[in-house]
Amino acid sequence: MDLQLNEELVFRNIKVDTDKEVLAYLANKLYQKDYVKKDYIEAIQKREFEYPTGLPSTPPIVAIPHANYELVSHTTLAIATLEQAVDFHNMENKNETLPTKIVIMMAISEPHGQVEMLQKIVGIIQNETLRKRMILAESDFELLTLLKQAIA
Repeated sequence: MDLQLNEELVFRNIKVDTDKEVLAYLANKLYQKDYVKKDYIEAIQKREFEYPTGLPSTPPIVAIPHANYELVSHTTLAIATLEQAVDFHNMENKNETLPTKIVIMMAISEPHGQVEMLQKIVGIIQNETLRKRMILAESDFELLTLLKQAIA
């Protein structure tokens, strides 16, 4: 999988009020930089509603939104840390919400690439120290470096 990660898709301490706002923010950034097709922006909202991506864990909680690979031009990840947690629905129980502070939007262009990437991201979910370091990152470069190390 040819994964392109760069600082132009790293956003620290963004201010949003809802999961929909952070999804729109990241999807628009991916679209503006030609990683995804325009339809991805709507598709990510629809998919999140049908198949929530909040991952239950100790805080800080991570969500991993993604949409269909056919809407992706170049494989990448966009990451945001949130100034205030927003509620994402729990992928294991749609009726439960999780106060989420890290959002890793996957834009994967290969049909089976999402499973491979999810397995790598699970390593982040299982590492509370790493998640806390991500929240405290003092630069985009530092946050990107942590992400790269986690999925290497």
